[in-house]
Amino acid sequence: MATGLEIITDKDQMRKWSRSMRAQGKTIGLVPTMGYLHEGHISLIKVAQKHTNLIVVSIYVNPGQFSPSEDLSTYPSDFQGDIDKLKVLPVDVVFHPYNLYDYRDIESESKCNDPIRDSSGSESGDTGVVSCVEDKKLGHETWVRVERLEKGMCGKSRPVFFRGVATVVTKLFNIVEPDIAVFGKKDYQQWRIIRRMVRDLDFAVHVIGSEIVRDPDGLALSSRNVRLSPKEREKALSINRSLSRAKLAAENGQTSCRDLKDLVTQAMLEAGGIIDYAEIVDQESLEAVEEIKSPVVFCVAARFGTVRLIDNIEINV
Repeated sequence: MATGLEIITDKDQMRKWSRSMRAQGKTIGLVPTMGYLHEGHISLIKVAQKHTNLIVVSIYVNPGQFSPSEDLSTYPSDFQGDIDKLKVLPVDVVFHPYNLYDYRDIESESKCNDPIRDSSGSESGDTGVVSCVEDKKLGHETWVRVERLEKGMCGKSRPVFFRGVATVVTKLFNIVEPDIAVFGKKDYQQWRIIRRMVRDLDFAVHVIGSEIVRDPDGLALSSRNVRLSPKEREKALSINRSLSRAKLAAENGQTSCRDLKDLVTQAMLEAGGIIDYAEIVDQESLEAVEEIKSPVVFCVAARFGTVRLIDNIEINV
């Protein structure tokens, strides 16, 4: 149980704390979150506890991974509720910065849903990839990309997402300077991208993937689940149920990815889902495969109502 949870909002103060702890021989674990904490986040903290002396939980809704048309403004938030949950956990610091991208005036991102305009005043959203950060009132212009791994699956429909994730995680690593960082494997593509970024850029951080945590009905925990109506939630159970059937079929000798994908997509469509993708990919390279001959992961994204849900299941045959 935490004896004295410290909340730090200033990045220089956060770095100073980390360096003072490391000077005492302590190791630091980082659990990056966007808040609205649930049991999935708590499981990440418990994993971090096994590997380090001290734990930092960051709470920051990252505008760099949202396009102007996405749901940044409606992303659920309950900071005090988050703090109440963390007070009884082995967490030493909550890093809660206001804005990691504005290097001039500290202004809110209230205009992030406005069209992005270039210096001539014309809309430029259709001339390149833009995020909520690329408003002319913010000074950030440096991005980190993991070019091949970010292209498929979620990267197709959310072109700013993974460069935003890689950039903010880089910033967090540079500020917190952790020894380990824990990410949930529900966001499987994100987890692989962060691992690859750490390898390629020689970060001195060990990235650990934590298994998916599910509600008793099988739905993968997500901060967005709160926006599902009871009827939509019942329909969304088709995701995990069909993925589990596909895994069982593969373990019983069905190795055709086309047949397995048909099984899953049909189940989600019948439940009323709008499918973004259903892909079976190599666990390391994330390249699509046609026949299962080595460890793969079956990843899906679908909308039920207005809520976009992602899920996956590893198949090791």
